[in-house]
Amino acid sequence: MAAAANTYDVIVVGAGSMGMSAGYYLAKQGVRTLLIDAFDPPHLEGSHHGEPRLIRHAYTGHPTYIDLALRAHELWNEIEELTGTKLLVQSGVLNIADRELYSFASRAAEAERSHIAVERLDAAEIRRRWPGIRIPDRFEAMYEPAAGYLYSERCLAAYRELALSHGAELLTGTPVGNISADAGSVTVYTKRGNYHASAAIVSAGAWFRSLSPFLALPVRAVRKVVGWFEAEASFQAGRFPGFTLNTNEGVYYGFPSIGGAGLKIGRHDTGETWSPGEPLAPFGSREEDEGDLRRLLEAYMPGAAGKLLKGAVCKYEHSPDEDFIIDRHPLYDHVIAAGGFSGHGFKFSSVVGEILADLIIRGETRRNISPFSLSRFDKGTGEIRQRHQLGGD
Repeated sequence: MAAAANTYDVIVVGAGSMGMSAGYYLAKQGVRTLLIDAFDPPHLEGSHHGEPRLIRHAYTGHPTYIDLALRAHELWNEIEELTGTKLLVQSGVLNIADRELYSFASRAAEAERSHIAVERLDAAEIRRRWPGIRIPDRFEAMYEPAAGYLYSERCLAAYRELALSHGAELLTGTPVGNISADAGSVTVYTKRGNYHASAAIVSAGAWFRSLSPFLALPVRAVRKVVGWFEAEASFQAGRFPGFTLNTNEGVYYGFPSIGGAGLKIGRHDTGETWSPGEPLAPFGSREEDEGDLRRLLEAYMPGAAGKLLKGAVCKYEHSPDEDFIIDRHPLYDHVIAAGGFSGHGFKFSSVVGEILADLIIRGETRRNISPFSLSRFDKGTGEIRQRHQLGGD
């Protein structure tokens, strides 16, 4: 395509985790790419800030998640080598659950079929290995030693560096007001001007509602909080893994204290609905912000229920079934949507970017993305199941 003013091969609307990754994989292959973001990524207005995020490989649901997780891990290793930046720590991830609420049997079976190393542990063994954990005998765990966590802001910054080094352009502080399309072209409207391309990727995260009616995804944005708590030495990085907890108190996830920052913990279930343009209540404006987190720690990890060192607010973008949405626009094949990552998507942002670039350049991807089709939400396809992927990533 001729390099006319404000004209590109591809425009990426939303340069967050997925969009910035896609921008790199497009630009790397010579595609003239413009990334547009309402803020200046990495920033505090999306879902990627407040390091770190879990990365694990053993998944239930559709087997494609395991394939994607393993490929994502490979790509994170590549990006580390290319940028010389430490992005991934294989701390292990300890998934703990009350057996009356959840069983790891199916996840362990999926892991075995995919040759992913996991260990099934009873409560006594959990308490022996990690003495700071206090759980009843009815609890069990699945430990994944090769899993760990990603430094999310570093990851996004690394993809930004690489995308720009390969010639992508990034327009920051530029909200998108509207998008239009016809056969073979897309126009993106902003207060700084209108931008044109042959194709577009829309990865707007919690801001998808602002792009309706052009692209109306069934995505519900919710306010989420995380806190960092002063913790005993047994909860420090190098001695304690990333973790998830499925209990009567709720579904939680967390990380060891990294460099004395405090044990980080968040709640995956619950959350207030948020819409673009509305103020986002700061941490501490609700009693449950600190209260829920502290009560969970006091019950199961009392040595990590010290002074609150920091609190933060971010957003989830839930799809109705908590599975991703990666598909072409219902009317325009040259517009691809990526959203609904539902609090468990960050680890996949490397491979999702690769997938999006393949869909644009080659018209297909070798990965199975059929479970992420928009058509599953059509009337008559049956009830969309409600389930909680253990999040924090």
